[in-house]
Amino acid sequence: MRDDISARSAALATVLGAVTDDAAVSPRDLGAALETLGVPAPRQEQAREHVHRARSEHVRLRRREHELAALFSSARELAAARDGQALLERLVQRAHEILGCDVTYLSEYDARTRELNVRTTAGAYSGEFRHLNVPAGYGLAGEVIELRMPRWVPRYSEYLADRRVPDIDRAVELEGVVSILGVPMVSGDDVLGVLFVATREERSFTPDQIALLSALADHASVVLRTAHTLRDLWRSEEEARAALERLTEHLAERDRAGAVHRELIQVVLDGGGFGQLVRALSSALGRGVTVIDAEDRVIAASGPAAPFMSERAGGPVRLTPPVLAAVAAGARTGRCQVLAGADREVAAVGAMRAGAQDFGALLFGPGDFELGPVDRRTIERAAQVCSLLELQQQAVARAEGRLLTDLVADILDGQPGRRDDLERRARAFGVELSRLDTVQLYVVPAGRRARALAAARRCVGAAGLVGLSHDAVVVLLDSRRPGVGAPAVREHIARHAGGPVLAVVPPSRDGTGDPVEAAVAGLVGCFTLALRTSRLLAVIGVDDEVAGTDDYLPYVSVFDADARSLTSFVTRLIGPVLDYDAERGTGLEATLRAFARCNASPTRAARMLGFHPNTILQRLERLDALLGPGWREDDRFFRISLAVRLRELMSAASGQAGGASSHEQPGGLG
Repeated sequence: MRDDISARSAALATVLGAVTDDAAVSPRDLGAALETLGVPAPRQEQAREHVHRARSEHVRLRRREHELAALFSSARELAAARDGQALLERLVQRAHEILGCDVTYLSEYDARTRELNVRTTAGAYSGEFRHLNVPAGYGLAGEVIELRMPRWVPRYSEYLADRRVPDIDRAVELEGVVSILGVPMVSGDDVLGVLFVATREERSFTPDQIALLSALADHASVVLRTAHTLRDLWRSEEEARAALERLTEHLAERDRAGAVHRELIQVVLDGGGFGQLVRALSSALGRGVTVIDAEDRVIAASGPAAPFMSERAGGPVRLTPPVLAAVAAGARTGRCQVLAGADREVAAVGAMRAGAQDFGALLFGPGDFELGPVDRRTIERAAQVCSLLELQQQAVARAEGRLLTDLVADILDGQPGRRDDLERRARAFGVELSRLDTVQLYVVPAGRRARALAAARRCVGAAGLVGLSHDAVVVLLDSRRPGVGAPAVREHIARHAGGPVLAVVPPSRDGTGDPVEAAVAGLVGCFTLALRTSRLLAVIGVDDEVAGTDDYLPYVSVFDADARSLTSFVTRLIGPVLDYDAERGTGLEATLRAFARCNASPTRAARMLGFHPNTILQRLERLDALLGPGWREDDRFFRISLAVRLRELMSAASGQAGGASSHEQPGGLG
């Protein structure tokens, strides 16, 4: 009895093992077990069929359990994952393993181009397949996108010809793919991509396999949607960060602009000049600043790497064509002009202009930061402030100039009634009238006289008084002050006014400690002598040198010079000699000049000219015939000698030889 029970138990274990064990039970063992259990022979076949169905269901349930475990594992990874690309690769690899396919790949959908691009693969060895791109509306992928449903083909080579693309066919052929299953990756109303599995032999895909792949595709959709969301968040974060940086820069620019405006206003209110202005600008904008006037002369400079910092203040600078163009554009538009190129000495320009009048420009060197819109507006406002300051200084200079001109005119006027309060008025300009001992007179054409006057005032400064009198620039100064000699002042005037400048300098007056009346009288005398000398020099054509009055004193003492009287004097006395030389090309004028210089001595004149005494006597006879008898007498000879010297001065001033001595030949009568 006990043996029978043991045999039946073993038989039952065999039947259960045929259902649940992985190791297969042979049909003979199963039949023996059924016989032991007493199953009649007619019903054993039915029992075997039940065992096989039970085993198939058990296998299916175990496979389903494995698939569900894989899905749960993917869900856990979704919850903990931080690297989207790594998670997609694991999902593709898991689908590849569970479905037992040869190739698995995920293609991401680009909504903008409507193309599908392979993002990750498993089992593929062809590089062309791993970088496959499917155009919009083509291939099995296009059909999945359009229908938003799983689609599969048992033989891809027999797939619809009108949806195939040569590039895709070539990639599929290189990979050896036969059957393909694709399921959509959908999130809400958006298609994110397609998850594919493929085999290299013909195969049919069961609903369970399609459902499993769809579930994994849903997981992949979550990953892609999260990646898109993170990308959008990163982009928004970058945009927000950029906006914050722009706002921070704008606030910094605004703070700089506010500080600059306050400092500039305070400088103007305090009566400051361009030096304080450029220091404030340089400190606020972190770069060197240079101010130039309308004639490209440096007015003030401050800060590191200020443009033309090495140039002497007041000296002209040579602007490059780009800088000149920027200054012109700034004057035309009123806008700050920024010059491109980090190696430029001038990085930005603000033109100084009021109405139609140009006052120059502000030149800014390179700095550590780029000039923003607010900084540029600050430069434009600074240029306007500088223009107002220049207008103010010009108005003050014009007022001071009128006062100075009136003061100089009253000093040099011969009427004592106009000399009231001269000492007090001179002291208002920082000058002690009794210490002025020198007069300098500068003759400049009318068109350049205003610039010459301004240049002379800049050069002389507090060393004296500068004004206009009798159409000339007059300087009254203390000769003991250094750097105000006539050559230096004339050079400064010529450099800034342009063209020739005639300087006439009489001797300084004596008695610098005299009372004011005596000092004024001495200055008037010096000025009168300088004025008469300048008129004489104008007649004889001298207009561009420093002339001392002592050199022309004999002529000034004799003539109140004007061109007609001097010419008439020379023509009346020696005109016949000049005409004779002009007609015959002789040199009697040179003989007459040598005779006058040698105090009417024929012998000395012959020695001076290198002639034989008889030649001189013959020439003197010719002069007797031309000038008439008695021309060698004292009074007439003095006047002829004076005419000869005036003629020599005129000829020297005009660049002529002053006589035809080159035509003289020893022994010739002429």
